[in-house]
Amino acid sequence: MDADACPVKDEVLRVAERYGCPVTMVSNQGVRAATHPLVRAVLADGGWDAADDWIAEHARPGDVVVTADVPLAARCLEAGAAVLGPTGRPFTRQTIGMALAMRDLNRHLRETGEGGGGPGRFTKSDRSAFLGALDRAVKAARTPRAGD
Repeated sequence: MDADACPVKDEVLRVAERYGCPVTMVSNQGVRAATHPLVRAVLADGGWDAADDWIAEHARPGDVVVTADVPLAARCLEAGAAVLGPTGRPFTRQTIGMALAMRDLNRHLRETGEGGGGPGRFTKSDRSAFLGALDRAVKAARTPRAGD
């Protein structure tokens, strides 16, 4: 999990407890849930993107990565991991190109004064959608595939 400013830490822990899955929370600043027995907290040193770099370098097939960072999502998909945004939206090989393009477009609009603020408010509906999507992603990651 990309734990810096992640709004769904509690939901990740709920799903982890349900399935007995370990969770790695990676941040540049430290993690408040670090004392949970299923949590491994990683404090990434080395600059602004250190946590993203750590996550991308350690992502593997069978992992479920939680991040709102689109370039990080692309790197994790390339490594074979499943990736979810905090609203439950999955990033996939089919959708990541459009997500990267929209990110760049929105950045350009903000730089030229045409764009609005950041993302909208995080809602109960977003939290619920994330819980369902994470549950499905963990189940899929735990299901052996043919040839494994």
